[in-house]
Amino acid sequence: MAVILSEAEAKALLQKVLRYSKADECEVNILGEERGNIRYARNTVSTSGSLINQNLEVRSAFGKKSGVATVDEFDDDSIEKAVRRSEELARLAPENPEYIPMLGPQQYLASKGFFDSTASITPATRAEAVAKSLELSRQQSLTAAGFLEDRKGYTAMMNSKGAFAYYPSTHVNFSLTVRTEDGTGSGYAIRGYSDFTKLDTVAATRTAIQKSTGSVGAKAIEPGKYTVILEPTAAAVLLENIYFNMDARSADEGRSFLSKTGGKSKLNEKIVDERVTIYSDPTHPDLPASPWAGDGRAQEKINWIEKGIVKNLYYSRFWAAQKGVKAVPQPNNVIMAGGDASLEDIIKGTEKGILVTKLWYIREVDPQTLLLTGLTRDGTFYIENGQIKFPVKNFRFNESPIIMLNNLEALGKPERVVSTESDINYLVPPMKIRDFTFTSLSDAV
Repeated sequence: MAVILSEAEAKALLQKVLRYSKADECEVNILGEERGNIRYARNTVSTSGSLINQNLEVRSAFGKKSGVATVDEFDDDSIEKAVRRSEELARLAPENPEYIPMLGPQQYLASKGFFDSTASITPATRAEAVAKSLELSRQQSLTAAGFLEDRKGYTAMMNSKGAFAYYPSTHVNFSLTVRTEDGTGSGYAIRGYSDFTKLDTVAATRTAIQKSTGSVGAKAIEPGKYTVILEPTAAAVLLENIYFNMDARSADEGRSFLSKTGGKSKLNEKIVDERVTIYSDPTHPDLPASPWAGDGRAQEKINWIEKGIVKNLYYSRFWAAQKGVKAVPQPNNVIMAGGDASLEDIIKGTEKGILVTKLWYIREVDPQTLLLTGLTRDGTFYIENGQIKFPVKNFRFNESPIIMLNNLEALGKPERVVSTESDINYLVPPMKIRDFTFTSLSDAV
């Protein structure tokens, strides 16, 4: 059997699995994918690999008792054993007081996330794309390390209530770090797309090289509050702490930055600058995503924060039933609206400030305020009169993305950002923030 099944093939397989079921309810999820990668370090390719993966997950339920079994062989005997095992586990399991019956048929939006350009990538294609990057770093006697990975695959779901979903997708991610020979300068770039034709490894490498050579001789300046320009990669690692914490139950139970005293949330309240609108849309052409959530619920275009006001929170089906509201799934993609200005335009409009390429080692200090701490790296620069004047040593920061978005001065054009913390990708604009708090210096480059 092919690893990547068509919609008709996936549907037929799911129907076969369900025919084995003797449970009150049964849900089956299948996944098939092919991945390829090439890794290099010290200007030399170190590994080239591929992975083929397929698995089938069966969830059986008797009343409020459920069990799950997973198998990676799709022959009839293996499938039947998986179904029987899930039923055995369900009978042994304690009742789940929050169990909600499975969904019936759903209507899903059409999302185009599968591109032949990415699906047809070969080892030679990867090697050619990386060779172009390596040529640039070698020419300038710089040291590069990078990783290119592509994936094509599908997910599908069907349950005994008649729900069926199928979504094929592709993606390609490329990241690299470029260091100077003496190790005192470092630059970074990362790019990710669904469509391989949009990936330009040469342009990404030039960006990393420019930051690497430009960060040599970094000067120490006093920590404190500064106007900062966060590139999308830097902004995203702060913003995703908002995205991941917009759960209604956590807010209602007092465990969230969106909680209020008395068991209420900040739904419909203004919490950030009115220029901030954050939404999800599985059909977005630059950020296509699955039109269905893990439990089969339909994903929609939905505003989470609109003009600074919290408009929606995501609700599990259980919590939605408790509150008598619509069950809204956690999104599969997140987009922050921005403007038309480029990063260069924002720099030109800055009298004094600091440009931040990347933030890392992010840790939560206070969940109630979303106060975070972390470090800058791979290119931090001082701006004066609209120009980058000199590199500065890296900082440790203490900042809340909520406070940050209340100190907003400018937003640029959103760019696709690859998340290093989840399978969700984002569209995030570069942003200019006043009074960003740097607490100490870091000697790391």
